[in-house]
Amino acid sequence: MTEHERPPGAAAPPRRWIAHLDMDAFYASVELLRYPELKGQPVVIGGRRMHAPRTLEDGSRQYARLRDYTGRGVVTTSTYAARALGVHSAMGLMKAGLLAPDAILLPTDFDSYRHYSRLFKAAVAEIAPVIEDRGIDEIYIDLSAVPGVQEAVGHDPLGGVRAVARELKNSVSRATGLSCSIGITPNKLLSKIASDLDKPDGLTVLTEEDIPTRIWPLPVRRINGIGPKAAAKLETLGIQTIAELAAASPALLVERFGRSYGAWLHEAAHGRDERPVVTHSEPVSISRETTFERDLHARHDRELLGRIFTELCEQLAADLQRKGYLGRTVGIKLRFEGFRTVTRDQTLALPIQDAAAIRQAAGQCLKRVDLSQRLRLLGVRMASLSRPGDAPPPPARATRPAQARIENLSLF
Repeated sequence: MTEHERPPGAAAPPRRWIAHLDMDAFYASVELLRYPELKGQPVVIGGRRMHAPRTLEDGSRQYARLRDYTGRGVVTTSTYAARALGVHSAMGLMKAGLLAPDAILLPTDFDSYRHYSRLFKAAVAEIAPVIEDRGIDEIYIDLSAVPGVQEAVGHDPLGGVRAVARELKNSVSRATGLSCSIGITPNKLLSKIASDLDKPDGLTVLTEEDIPTRIWPLPVRRINGIGPKAAAKLETLGIQTIAELAAASPALLVERFGRSYGAWLHEAAHGRDERPVVTHSEPVSISRETTFERDLHARHDRELLGRIFTELCEQLAADLQRKGYLGRTVGIKLRFEGFRTVTRDQTLALPIQDAAAIRQAAGQCLKRVDLSQRLRLLGVRMASLSRPGDAPPPPARATRPAQARIENLSLF
């Protein structure tokens, strides 16, 4: 309904305000709460338990250094000081050690990260309950109906939304001791971009009128949904910035990228996005996996692999029980030397969630894999999820495992 079509005296609909809240260097910041003496230093998260700090007799701590790391681990995250040296998430730790040899290396502690994740989300929900969970360290929030958000403050027509944003940031800080960055715009696409414009501890509010000055000068990769392949293809068309993408012919984009994605590129470049904030969605699957420090052989390292396999099944069972799910399809994932990845799965007649049953089904999947090569990664996955008390599944067409290889029957 347009302004002219609205009945006389009818109130205008509330302006849509969507926030994207992103915790700043989340894992690293949680570690700095534990080790405040490292604040301002280059710190990399991604080591194992052996890289935990040692407490010396005088009470001081001795930290592992990145230059001493050997193995195939990757950077989970890093402090902003480490990022300034070129260290980024998903980079190999040994490569990171060449860029920042004196950086502190700390092990990951996902239990602690999940704890602080619950804390910051609960703090936000007290102010603005319409939340879409996008992972351990980021959420979307629909602020449109939050009291005061539509009001002007003094001469600032956006003063209300800025005040709510500051309240959110202060609430997160009080609950966790951590900082976050918030982008607030009329939609999720723009807010995701905006939250990254003033990191760390940023607060950015944009309207459609700000798109030409704040969004269009940015590279196309800043749009969530344009990956490296699409960006490279756009560059062959002479398109590097969002402004250049916005100016491109929609017909050209459809011709080069297909009807759906080409049309979306045009809409995204103009900042258009009508997706709602989705407050709940069911996971498709739940999994646990681990990458080994050295390649392991199914025969020579049988005992160690067996322990790891059992631990993964126990961790997966604990995840299912904590989240209140059962599953019928058990799967495994193996990555061999040379980065060849193999998956196998088996669908059961009835859903399960206990570790012993998962271990048994995963073991059956394992028997269908040639284990003659060395392994570098092992994972266990549960799909076809349901809630306890859900209607029973239809009569199962359980998958029939392929003939097991004789040499695998007693492994793990």
